[in-house]
Amino acid sequence: MSIWSAISDTASGLGDSVSHFLAGFSRKATAPEKSVAFTIGMIALGAKMARADGIVTKDEVFAFREVFRVPEKDLPAVQRVFDLAKQDVTGFESYAKQVAKLFAAKAQVLENVLDGLFHIAKADHAIHEDELAYLERVAEIFGFKGADFARIRARHVTMADDPYEILGLERGATIQIVKQRYRKLARELHPDKQVADGVPREMVRLATDRLARINVAYEQIVQDLAA
Repeated sequence: MSIWSAISDTASGLGDSVSHFLAGFSRKATAPEKSVAFTIGMIALGAKMARADGIVTKDEVFAFREVFRVPEKDLPAVQRVFDLAKQDVTGFESYAKQVAKLFAAKAQVLENVLDGLFHIAKADHAIHEDELAYLERVAEIFGFKGADFARIRARHVTMADDPYEILGLERGATIQIVKQRYRKLARELHPDKQVADGVPREMVRLATDRLARINVAYEQIVQDLAA
């Protein structure tokens, strides 16, 4: 069963609160259970992200669907979760905390969630001040503060191509440190590792897209250090 079929089966039983549904999961949940909770939590955060600047535009809704690539037949169920989260009086911080409790602090899975939310925020070709504040607070709940959030933000706001920034390294790092960092990221962002952590296979593109950029950055650094 695809994650979208699972969401379709689950959507009708959500009641009137996404938050209450997510409260029933913990880090001890099985991978399939985590996949459903992760996806519904991500949909909820995406809905709140789209409302962060006070209005949900067609571009933002399209960007949300682009990130998730939802089959046409499952759109009504996903739309139900999206609309329910928009209307829910529960604040986005509750959703962020419930998603965060499924994973370790600063897990690559959570960084990928932030990348997805940034993508939605950029849908209208600008990130509003309120959207940026929203993203910074979600990042803080996920364990990414200060320099960590600045590194993630730079990938989207300034579209920086600094290879050291992409790998999260300081300039002047030795080749050994560069290789260690690259191997760590490659392991954590591998599709099989993402699925084992509870990310649905349909959504590992967030990780593989980021890994593609990391591969390019790593090769550039190695070439520069060898020159």
